[in-house]
Amino acid sequence: MKQVLVVGAGSVGGFFGAHLAKNNPNVSFLLRTRTCDVIKQKGLTIRSAGGSFTVRPPVASDPREFPKPDLIVLGVKAYDLDHVIDQLEPVLTDDTVILTLQNGIDTEDRILARLNRDCVVGGVAYIYSKIAEPGVIDHYKKGAVAIGELMGMESQRLLKIRELFASADISCQLSRDIRRAKWEKMCWNCVFNPITVLIDDHVAKALDHPEMTGVIRQIVGEVAAVSATLKVPLPLDMPERVVKATQEIRDIHTSMYDDWKAGRPTEIDYLNGFVVERGRKLGIPTPVNEALTAMIKTITEKEQVGPGRIRIEGAVVQPVSLDRAAIAALPKEYQLDVSTVMPGMKGRGIRLKGLLDVPALAIGADHVAFHAWDGKYSACLTLQQAKEYGVLVYELAGSALPEANGGPFRLVTPGLGDLCANVKQVARIEVTRGPGRDTRQTTCPPAHS
Repeated sequence: MKQVLVVGAGSVGGFFGAHLAKNNPNVSFLLRTRTCDVIKQKGLTIRSAGGSFTVRPPVASDPREFPKPDLIVLGVKAYDLDHVIDQLEPVLTDDTVILTLQNGIDTEDRILARLNRDCVVGGVAYIYSKIAEPGVIDHYKKGAVAIGELMGMESQRLLKIRELFASADISCQLSRDIRRAKWEKMCWNCVFNPITVLIDDHVAKALDHPEMTGVIRQIVGEVAAVSATLKVPLPLDMPERVVKATQEIRDIHTSMYDDWKAGRPTEIDYLNGFVVERGRKLGIPTPVNEALTAMIKTITEKEQVGPGRIRIEGAVVQPVSLDRAAIAALPKEYQLDVSTVMPGMKGRGIRLKGLLDVPALAIGADHVAFHAWDGKYSACLTLQQAKEYGVLVYELAGSALPEANGGPFRLVTPGLGDLCANVKQVARIEVTRGPGRDTRQTTCPPAHS
């Protein structure tokens, strides 16, 4: 296996790839453009308590710039897998081997389903490291891998990979049951990755509370029930093994915690979310993992923005963002058939009083400005005018109000007379103390135009 391509230079790919590249000029890196540019200029640095070093391997954002690889080491997140395989397919040969070092269970099966040939060696990484900045990895604990054929045999390619890692001073253990090794790590990941986010702290805080013992047992029990049904039975004392293995790494956070704090997506869908999804298909209840998945998504996923949402902000205690479904779920007393107040305009709307009752308005708030999506047009009404006359149209014939009709959200003010406001493509409702921005002309165009 002469030509080695490492995909990703994060906390896992960066660490192992740098060690592989230290004394091997045939190790290259496939990277995102930003990381690629940084490593071209400064190299890839590993900082460890036992010593630091920098390597300057060949890097590119297009794998076609390299010789065709004999071995690909995947060090990317599980959610990037499909995109990465799209990139790699043009350079794969019949002899290319792919080593997976992702969290989760189904990476290997996803690759096999895409490529439809026996090209995958399963791997499990045991390491605690972080991305300090692009091109710089801080390594704290461990730094070993277990690898194995999915069918359990000891193949020549497996021995060659072990030799490659051993030549780079990386501990590489052969596993005769790599699927079980992945499920055992899955148990740990499903416990401590989400819990460290929920408690906003390192794993010791969870270990030190006896009440968590039962929770850990329930999480692992659900994971083990799913794995057993998939013909990968785990030891009956798996919860105790998870806790015991964590005692010597009490001070760490987790990759999910680090991703959350850095504003990156988490792998919750490929950990607890995967257990929930498979549990549903298999008829196995997984309520604790389901709760963890929902809570992590709620905590870590950024507020959605875009033309399908409207944001109420400004002089409010807390800004809120709503989509069409959230608006439709507001009390029926505020919902109306727009044709009842605007003949010729058929659709569904909500009186602004109901919408403005959602956020707690700041003391002294007395005006409301409605801003179009492009930021060029806005209209301001007094709070009283908005609540008495304002209607936000959000639906036409049971579907989202089309952009051609001023959607997805359109303000009309039937009954307000010459002061009327007609704002198409409303994206932002700004509550103000005193008048807000108003770009209206002196006359108001017909609401159905």
